[in-house]
Amino acid sequence: MQLYPAIDMKGGRCVRLTLGLFDQEKVYSDRPAEMAKRWVSEGATFLHLVDLDGALAGHSVNEEAIREIVKSVNVPVQLGGGIRSAEAVRYMLDLGITRCIIGTKAVENPEFVKELVETFGPEHIVVGVDAKNGMVAVEGWEKTSSISATDLCLQMKTYGVEHIVYTDISRDGTLSGPNVTATRELTEKTGLDVIASGGVSCMEDLVALNENHIRGAIIGKALYENRIALRDAIERFEGQK
Repeated sequence: MQLYPAIDMKGGRCVRLTLGLFDQEKVYSDRPAEMAKRWVSEGATFLHLVDLDGALAGHSVNEEAIREIVKSVNVPVQLGGGIRSAEAVRYMLDLGITRCIIGTKAVENPEFVKELVETFGPEHIVVGVDAKNGMVAVEGWEKTSSISATDLCLQMKTYGVEHIVYTDISRDGTLSGPNVTATRELTEKTGLDVIASGGVSCMEDLVALNENHIRGAIIGKALYENRIALRDAIERFEGQK
Protein backbone atom coordinates (compact mmCIF):
# COMPACT_ATOMS: atom_id res chain seq x y z
CA MET A 1 0.00 0.00 0.00
CA GLN A 2 1.45 3.32 -1.10
CA LEU A 3 1.38 6.04 1.55
CA TYR A 4 1.04 9.72 0.65
CA PRO A 5 1.83 12.36 3.29
CA ALA A 6 -0.43 15.34 2.56
CA ILE A 7 0.66 18.96 2.32
CA ASP A 8 -2.35 21.24 1.99
CA MET A 9 -1.49 24.82 1.08
CA LYS A 10 -3.48 27.96 1.77
CA GLY A 11 -2.01 31.42 1.55
CA GLY A 12 1.44 29.91 1.04
CA ARG A 13 1.26 28.04 4.34
CA CYS A 14 0.80 24.40 5.27
CA VAL A 15 -2.64 23.95 6.84
CA ARG A 16 -5.28 21.33 7.56
CA LEU A 17 -8.98 21.97 7.20
CA THR A 18 -11.81 20.15 9.00
CA LEU A 19 -14.57 18.78 6.74
CA GLY A 20 -13.12 20.84 3.91
CA LEU A 21 -14.36 24.06 5.53
CA PHE A 22 -12.16 27.02 4.70
CA ASP A 23 -12.99 28.72 8.01
CA GLN A 24 -11.91 25.60 9.93
CA GLU A 25 -8.17 25.72 9.35
CA LYS A 26 -5.15 25.02 11.49
CA VAL A 27 -1.74 26.25 10.37
CA TYR A 28 1.14 23.79 10.84
CA SER A 29 3.94 25.54 9.00
CA ASP A 30 4.72 28.75 7.15
CA ARG A 31 7.16 26.78 4.97
CA PRO A 32 5.48 23.91 3.10
CA ALA A 33 8.81 22.96 1.48
CA GLU A 34 10.34 22.36 4.90
CA MET A 35 7.43 20.07 5.73
CA ALA A 36 7.96 18.22 2.44
CA LYS A 37 11.63 17.71 3.27
CA ARG A 38 10.70 16.43 6.71
CA TRP A 39 8.35 13.76 5.35
CA VAL A 40 10.90 12.64 2.77
CA SER A 41 13.57 12.45 5.48
CA GLU A 42 11.22 10.14 7.37
CA GLY A 43 10.91 7.83 4.38
CA ALA A 44 8.10 9.24 2.24
CA THR A 45 8.28 7.88 -1.32
CA PHE A 46 5.41 9.98 -2.75
CA LEU A 47 3.88 13.31 -1.64
CA HIS A 48 0.31 14.56 -2.02
CA LEU A 49 -0.10 18.32 -2.44
CA VAL A 50 -3.33 20.30 -2.46
CA ASP A 51 -3.63 23.93 -3.52
CA LEU A 52 -6.70 24.79 -1.44
CA ASP A 53 -6.89 28.33 -2.75
CA GLY A 54 -6.57 26.97 -6.27
CA ALA A 55 -9.51 24.61 -5.75
CA LEU A 56 -11.75 27.61 -5.11
CA ALA A 57 -10.16 29.98 -7.61
CA GLY A 58 -10.04 27.48 -10.47
CA HIS A 59 -6.36 28.10 -11.17
CA SER A 60 -3.03 27.68 -9.39
CA VAL A 61 -2.61 30.09 -6.48
CA ASN A 62 0.21 28.59 -4.41
CA GLU A 63 2.58 28.08 -7.32
CA GLU A 64 5.58 29.51 -5.50
CA ALA A 65 5.22 27.02 -2.65
CA ILE A 66 4.62 24.17 -5.12
CA ARG A 67 7.73 25.10 -7.08
CA GLU A 68 9.83 25.21 -3.92
CA ILE A 69 8.58 21.79 -2.80
CA VAL A 70 9.37 20.14 -6.13
CA LYS A 71 12.86 21.64 -6.09
CA SER A 72 13.57 20.52 -2.54
CA VAL A 73 12.60 16.81 -2.72
CA ASN A 74 13.59 13.89 -4.94
CA VAL A 75 10.38 11.85 -4.75
CA PRO A 76 7.35 12.00 -7.05
CA VAL A 77 4.65 14.52 -6.18
CA GLN A 78 0.95 14.58 -7.05
CA LEU A 79 -0.98 17.85 -7.00
CA GLY A 80 -4.64 18.77 -6.87
CA GLY A 81 -6.54 22.03 -6.68
CA GLY A 82 -7.52 24.30 -9.52
CA ILE A 83 -6.07 22.27 -12.41
CA ARG A 84 -8.78 22.76 -15.00
CA SER A 85 -7.08 23.04 -18.39
CA ALA A 86 -4.63 21.06 -20.51
CA GLU A 87 -2.31 24.06 -20.34
CA ALA A 88 -2.37 23.93 -16.54
CA VAL A 89 -1.54 20.22 -16.60
CA ARG A 90 1.34 20.74 -19.00
CA TYR A 91 2.65 23.64 -16.91
CA MET A 92 2.61 21.60 -13.70
CA LEU A 93 4.23 18.56 -15.33
CA ASP A 94 6.94 20.84 -16.72
CA LEU A 95 7.36 22.27 -13.23
CA GLY A 96 8.18 18.77 -11.99
CA ILE A 97 4.84 17.48 -10.73
CA THR A 98 4.42 13.76 -11.49
CA ARG A 99 0.63 13.46 -11.31
CA CYS A 100 -2.06 16.11 -11.72
CA ILE A 101 -5.34 15.51 -9.92
CA ILE A 102 -8.46 16.57 -11.80
CA GLY A 103 -11.60 17.02 -9.69
CA THR A 104 -14.29 19.52 -10.61
CA LYS A 105 -13.56 19.44 -14.34
CA ALA A 106 -13.91 15.62 -14.43
CA VAL A 107 -17.53 16.01 -13.32
CA GLU A 108 -18.38 19.03 -15.43
CA ASN A 109 -16.66 17.82 -18.60
CA PRO A 110 -15.70 14.12 -18.50
CA GLU A 111 -14.42 14.20 -22.08
CA PHE A 112 -11.74 16.61 -20.87
CA VAL A 113 -10.20 13.82 -18.79
CA LYS A 114 -10.22 11.48 -21.78
CA GLU A 115 -8.27 14.08 -23.76
CA LEU A 116 -5.78 14.55 -20.91
CA VAL A 117 -5.11 10.82 -20.64
CA GLU A 118 -4.58 10.60 -24.40
CA THR A 119 -2.25 13.62 -24.35
CA PHE A 120 -0.21 13.05 -21.20
CA GLY A 121 -0.67 9.36 -20.39
CA PRO A 122 -2.55 7.67 -17.52
CA GLU A 123 0.55 7.78 -15.31
CA HIS A 124 0.25 11.57 -15.10
CA ILE A 125 -3.51 12.04 -14.68
CA VAL A 126 -5.42 11.25 -11.48
CA VAL A 127 -9.11 11.88 -10.94
CA GLY A 128 -10.07 13.25 -7.54
CA VAL A 129 -13.45 11.93 -6.46
CA ASP A 130 -14.72 13.80 -3.41
CA ALA A 131 -18.04 12.48 -2.12
CA LYS A 132 -20.76 13.47 0.30
CA ASN A 133 -23.13 10.57 1.03
CA GLY A 134 -21.82 8.81 -2.06
CA MET A 135 -22.46 11.76 -4.39
CA VAL A 136 -19.58 13.70 -5.96
CA ALA A 137 -18.88 17.23 -4.70
CA VAL A 138 -17.20 19.94 -6.78
CA GLU A 139 -15.70 23.44 -6.62
CA GLY A 140 -13.74 23.09 -3.41
CA TRP A 141 -16.54 20.90 -2.03
CA GLU A 142 -18.91 23.85 -2.09
CA LYS A 143 -21.44 22.09 -4.37
CA THR A 144 -22.77 18.54 -4.69
CA SER A 145 -23.32 17.07 -8.16
CA SER A 146 -25.92 14.53 -9.32
CA ILE A 147 -23.42 11.76 -10.15
CA SER A 148 -22.37 8.98 -7.78
CA ALA A 149 -18.74 8.28 -6.99
CA THR A 150 -18.99 4.77 -8.46
CA ASP A 151 -20.54 5.92 -11.72
CA LEU A 152 -17.92 8.63 -12.15
CA CYS A 153 -15.08 6.18 -11.54
CA LEU A 154 -16.46 3.64 -14.00
CA GLN A 155 -16.78 6.37 -16.61
CA MET A 156 -13.21 7.51 -15.95
CA LYS A 157 -11.97 3.93 -16.31
CA THR A 158 -13.34 3.77 -19.85
CA TYR A 159 -11.18 6.82 -20.61
CA GLY A 160 -8.00 5.07 -19.47
CA VAL A 161 -7.77 6.55 -15.97
CA GLU A 162 -5.87 4.26 -13.59
CA HIS A 163 -5.58 6.28 -10.37
CA ILE A 164 -8.39 7.72 -8.22
CA VAL A 165 -8.08 9.78 -5.04
CA TYR A 166 -11.29 9.07 -3.15
CA THR A 167 -12.21 11.43 -0.33
CA ASP A 168 -15.15 10.99 1.98
CA ILE A 169 -15.71 14.64 2.89
CA SER A 170 -17.58 13.73 6.07
CA ARG A 171 -14.35 12.19 7.40
CA ASP A 172 -11.77 14.66 6.11
CA GLY A 173 -9.71 16.33 8.83
CA THR A 174 -11.80 14.74 11.57
CA LEU A 175 -9.48 11.89 12.62
CA SER A 176 -12.63 9.74 12.79
CA GLY A 177 -11.31 6.91 10.63
CA PRO A 178 -11.53 6.46 6.85
CA ASN A 179 -14.63 5.14 5.11
CA VAL A 180 -13.14 1.69 4.55
CA THR A 181 -16.37 0.13 3.28
CA ALA A 182 -17.00 2.74 0.59
CA THR A 183 -13.34 2.73 -0.49
CA ARG A 184 -13.24 -1.07 -0.69
CA GLU A 185 -16.47 -1.15 -2.71
CA LEU A 186 -15.08 1.45 -5.10
CA THR A 187 -11.88 -0.59 -5.52
CA GLU A 188 -13.80 -3.84 -6.10
CA LYS A 189 -16.34 -2.36 -8.52
CA THR A 190 -13.80 -0.48 -10.63
CA GLY A 191 -10.51 -2.39 -10.31
CA LEU A 192 -8.76 0.98 -10.18
CA ASP A 193 -5.91 2.14 -7.95
CA VAL A 194 -8.16 3.85 -5.41
CA ILE A 195 -6.26 6.00 -2.93
CA ALA A 196 -8.14 6.56 0.32
CA SER A 197 -8.26 10.12 1.60
CA GLY A 198 -9.93 11.56 4.67
CA GLY A 199 -10.17 10.45 8.28
CA VAL A 200 -6.99 8.38 8.77
CA SER A 201 -6.21 8.76 12.45
CA CYS A 202 -3.93 5.89 13.54
CA MET A 203 -2.03 2.80 12.44
CA GLU A 204 -5.15 0.68 12.95
CA ASP A 205 -6.89 2.69 10.23
CA LEU A 206 -4.03 1.92 7.86
CA VAL A 207 -4.20 -1.77 8.81
CA ALA A 208 -7.92 -1.80 7.97
CA LEU A 209 -7.32 -0.17 4.58
CA ASN A 210 -4.47 -2.56 3.81
CA GLU A 211 -6.47 -5.64 4.82
CA ASN A 212 -9.24 -4.52 2.47
CA HIS A 213 -6.77 -4.43 -0.44
CA ILE A 214 -6.91 -0.66 -0.84
CA ARG A 215 -3.80 0.34 -2.73
CA GLY A 216 -3.04 3.76 -1.35
CA ALA A 217 -3.72 6.04 1.61
CA ILE A 218 -3.25 9.76 2.12
CA ILE A 219 -2.26 10.76 5.64
CA GLY A 220 -2.76 14.34 6.76
CA LYS A 221 -3.75 15.51 10.21
CA ALA A 222 -2.68 12.23 11.85
CA LEU A 223 0.93 13.01 10.88
CA TYR A 224 0.75 16.64 11.95
CA GLU A 225 -0.82 15.71 15.29
CA ASN A 226 1.82 12.97 15.85
CA ARG A 227 -0.74 10.16 15.91
CA ILE A 228 1.14 8.21 13.23
CA ALA A 229 4.92 7.91 12.94
CA LEU A 230 5.53 8.08 9.20
CA ARG A 231 8.73 6.04 9.24
CA ASP A 232 7.02 3.18 11.09
CA ALA A 233 4.01 3.26 8.76
CA ILE A 234 6.18 3.17 5.64
CA GLU A 235 8.23 0.26 6.92
CA ARG A 236 5.05 -1.64 7.71
CA PHE A 237 2.96 -0.94 4.61
CA GLU A 238 5.46 -0.18 1.86
CA GLY A 239 7.97 -2.76 3.05
CA GLN A 240 10.87 -0.30 2.98
CA LYS A 241 13.71 -0.03 5.44
